[in-house]
Amino acid sequence: MEMEQEHIILLQKILVFLFSVTLFWKIIKHMCGLLSIEKEPVTVLVTGAAGQIGYALVPMIARGVMLGPDQPVIIHMLDIEQAVEALNGVKMELIDAAFPLLKGVAATTDVVEACQDVNIAVMVGGFPRKEGMERKDVMSKNVSIYKAQASALEQHAAPDCKVLVVANPANTNALILKEFAPSIPEKNITCLTRLDHNRALGQISEKLDVHVSEVKNVIIWGNHSSTQYPDVNHATVKTTDGEKSVRVALANDNWLNTEFITTVQQRGAAIIKARKLSSALSAASAACDHIRDWVLGTPKGTWVSMGVYSDGSYGIQPGIVYSFPVTCEKGQWSIVKGLKIDEFSREKMDASAKELMEEKTLAYSCLD
Repeated sequence: MEMEQEHIILLQKILVFLFSVTLFWKIIKHMCGLLSIEKEPVTVLVTGAAGQIGYALVPMIARGVMLGPDQPVIIHMLDIEQAVEALNGVKMELIDAAFPLLKGVAATTDVVEACQDVNIAVMVGGFPRKEGMERKDVMSKNVSIYKAQASALEQHAAPDCKVLVVANPANTNALILKEFAPSIPEKNITCLTRLDHNRALGQISEKLDVHVSEVKNVIIWGNHSSTQYPDVNHATVKTTDGEKSVRVALANDNWLNTEFITTVQQRGAAIIKARKLSSALSAASAACDHIRDWVLGTPKGTWVSMGVYSDGSYGIQPGIVYSFPVTCEKGQWSIVKGLKIDEFSREKMDASAKELMEEKTLAYSCLD
């Protein structure tokens, strides 16, 4: 009798154990199922999509370089009527590439259709300066383009749409877009100076003969033009002896204050001279970097450069889009505060701000 009771108790324990294991397994499967649920697609607009930068950029977006390897995307491509055949060719190639993350692609010349429900807008399209054109003529063309596109974005894009302006003059194009899309938060409108930031990182890493990932916290201040100021005063590099200031590691202030600055400022012109075409691959890559860090966040202890609407930080007058060092978290950027600015830097920063104020005045005269 006693032996029989022991068997019953043992059997009960076995049944409880098996039930617990089964329940645990079901919970694990359920959790795995939740984790494997596919995210909702993000709709990304690329204007000027048939051009060089657009052609380099859209496959990067479709492959997950911009928003991550698990984020599905829908790409809207916009270009002018004269480029419609090339635009359709880009669409065909995107389809032929069979990108797993690409859930839809639209190619159009209709700005309203292109802006419909977009979450991210990368404004690559613009009017380039041609031989014999005055600066005001170029500005007038771009003011017209960005005024129209601002209106379409405001009326048809998703409420939280993030905008990155790439086309030059990028800072002032972003300012015009902000002025004519007042319902889009000013913190959601930015311009690309990440290309200049990446160029600065590249020059430092080449000079120090280290991998570019070992260098961080360079800054691009100001305009995306030849007045921009690439600043290494707060930049660091990883060495075998630990993290060091770039200035200390290089021990070459003359190069840092002269050739380094002009090389970064004039890198675009040097690439045009070398390949007879403008920077496309590096610009597309930088646009992906800009959006990725903005959406997914910057690594702890690292900042990047973004053209943003000035709030008066570092004595830069509000009312212009100016490149600052920023950190990003939960889809929001914040200007890095409290960095020491020496007299050499102050002069360079103010010169670029002055140019941006002149561009703003010229842009507003085109509106008038």
